[in-house]
Amino acid sequence: MLSQMRSNNPKEARSKRFLTELHDFPEGIMPIGRLDENSEGLLLLTTEGKRSDTINRSGIEKEYYAQLDGEITDDALRQLTMGVEIGFHGKKYAAKAVAIKKLPMPPNFPEADRKIRLGRHRPTSWIGMTLTEGKFRQVRKMTAAVGFPTLRLVRIRIGLITLDGLQPGNVQMLHALNL
Repeated sequence: MLSQMRSNNPKEARSKRFLTELHDFPEGIMPIGRLDENSEGLLLLTTEGKRSDTINRSGIEKEYYAQLDGEITDDALRQLTMGVEIGFHGKKYAAKAVAIKKLPMPPNFPEADRKIRLGRHRPTSWIGMTLTEGKFRQVRKMTAAVGFPTLRLVRIRIGLITLDGLQPGNVQMLHALNL
């Protein structure tokens, strides 16, 4: 599912799924930040454009769990912690240092989409990564840069708001946005 309400592209509108399938949202609602089509997890929506812009630019932490292709090494974890160079808009970009941890057990998430090739060729590992910036496909680019491509990516937290208890496709109204 795309993290947008609809598409103006007729071909895309026929072949993709959009947030409007989940709920009868109020007019003028928009996502705060985005998840790429192959990512899962917490997505906040608002009708206040200024609030969306403030949250996207304010350095609020976003935490992700990523399932990686292979058993991540201590050296790769150190590189990610210090920040790595990734491509962004055709140029090299030094991604900021991140808080990172290797998860001792896989998280208890609903089953992944069957299109994701999980553990078909080699073992996988899970990491938790906390960012304060959000460049296009940043987590995926960072893990690939250290030799461990992301197979599954789930955003579990934005600021103080967590995914806890929500299932895929669930919508929960928040009356106050305390991040």
